[in-house]
Amino acid sequence: MKKIILIRHAKSDWDNASLPDYDRPLAARGLDDAPKMASSLKNREIKIDGILSSTAKRAKQTAKITAQVLGIPEENIQWDRSLYHASADHLLAVIQAQHADLQTLILVGHNPGLTELIVRLGVRLDNLPTAGQFTFKVLSDDWKDLSADTCRFDWWDSPKK
Repeated sequence: MKKIILIRHAKSDWDNASLPDYDRPLAARGLDDAPKMASSLKNREIKIDGILSSTAKRAKQTAKITAQVLGIPEENIQWDRSLYHASADHLLAVIQAQHADLQTLILVGHNPGLTELIVRLGVRLDNLPTAGQFTFKVLSDDWKDLSADTCRFDWWDSPKK
């Protein structure tokens, strides 16, 4: 059985209004929440086979912090610019394209795409909060089969939960 862990980047910094959205870093709260949430994930003792991440600065920081806490070398993170503000359809296609040998994947990305993907996979959720983690079990041996019919909600967590 496969697992996909969807992680929304931690809280971003809006102090510099002239900074392009793509380049916004994590805010102090994000720098606090990201390692806490990664530690919570580590306590679940899940073997992670790969991390896919948007290349936007706040997502990269979240992915790097998560990898560090989980003991995953940074060079094992797969960076994908197309995940920046990707639609649910695109996120699903990226996950479905992953190699079948990978059992548990983390995808670090953005809203609204992540929340829309969660809803598309059959769970009613108004909003995946920043630094939130949402996990599905995939009832197939191949990522290409991922759909609402082949996955089940496993757990979710957020800094305020």
